[in-house]
Amino acid sequence: MIPVYIWLALLGWFQPDPTPRFEAQTLDAKVQIGYGLAIGDVDGDGKPDILLADQKEIVWYRNGGRGNEPWKRFVLAANLTERDNVCIAARDINGDGKVEVAVGAQWNPGETTDSTQSGAVFYLERPTDPTKPWKPVRLHHEPTVHRMRWVKVAKDRFQLIVVPLHGRGNQNGAGAGVRTLAYDAPSNLKGPWRYQVVDSTMHMTHNFELLEEPDGTRLLLGGKEGIQVLAFRNGKWVADNTWIGKGNGVGEVRLGKLSNGKTFVAAIEPMHGTKLSVFLPEDPTFQQQLTDSLNQGHALACADFLKKGSSQVVVGWREPGPDGKVGIRLWIPQDGSGQKWESYVVDDNQMACEDLQVADLNADGKPDIIAAGRATKNLVVYWNRTANR
Repeated sequence: MIPVYIWLALLGWFQPDPTPRFEAQTLDAKVQIGYGLAIGDVDGDGKPDILLADQKEIVWYRNGGRGNEPWKRFVLAANLTERDNVCIAARDINGDGKVEVAVGAQWNPGETTDSTQSGAVFYLERPTDPTKPWKPVRLHHEPTVHRMRWVKVAKDRFQLIVVPLHGRGNQNGAGAGVRTLAYDAPSNLKGPWRYQVVDSTMHMTHNFELLEEPDGTRLLLGGKEGIQVLAFRNGKWVADNTWIGKGNGVGEVRLGKLSNGKTFVAAIEPMHGTKLSVFLPEDPTFQQQLTDSLNQGHALACADFLKKGSSQVVVGWREPGPDGKVGIRLWIPQDGSGQKWESYVVDDNQMACEDLQVADLNADGKPDIIAAGRATKNLVVYWNRTANR
């Protein structure tokens, strides 16, 4: 007779995969546009907070997700420039347990030449009380600043990577290449900040992904020509690979892992596109299209929401698709080949997604989804309530 404990183990082994379950909580129903999101501990209490680059304000929401405290909204900065804010980066780069914050503003994508009328970059100097206004420190910028992230390039060395939408004087994706900038964070963050151009080969860019590993840092830059891979080697950025996903152009790009341990690249094609595709870097001929029914796909992330030992892909779009709906959808790989996927609806027509991030906000070991809506004007946390396997 087989012992009971073995039967229980076998039942657990053959238990079907858990059904994804997300519970929506609206944190803010008065978002103006919700251009960009970042996650990090603002006040040093050990809990990740939500930061948002909204139309005219840079705000943060203090985490109340582990107890009964409500999430509370604070303004870091307002009216930094004449035009809209557009992006934000938040990360603890000095080891004090609290994030440093940089933002991009003066969003004017039609002006690619005049830097006084298009683009702005600020480091926000932290006050003693983080709920009070932060002091903006203006840094060099290119026109049409669009995306930024803090990047660890070496031990105790961070850079702020800033990517414009267009090159200087570029019209309709033609002309000069986009000048991707890397700012070295000085020991005195009040400045001065040195910067360098790390790439200018692409014509129009939209977003980028980071891979920080022991052998070095890589950057995947999505744009008109596809995906360009850069690597930080021997103290400088160099081209690391040929284009991935050539020809169609790429708006959003993220990295994930299949159950066999292989890395995949998820991308929205083209910029503001309709297609969600998966590539395998080790096989240049592989491309799996998950859907072509997005309308202005504008937000993308990869994470193991279901504790399957592989990444799932979450995608958001901001204009109604063929079914007349906006929303967020999760795509789940069915094996290690990257060829079979199933989809699950996270949000059905309540989120015109401008940006999304993934983080475990309540320390339950399961990633949650945080999304900001443009037309729907909302900031929503989709709590991961998936049952443990």
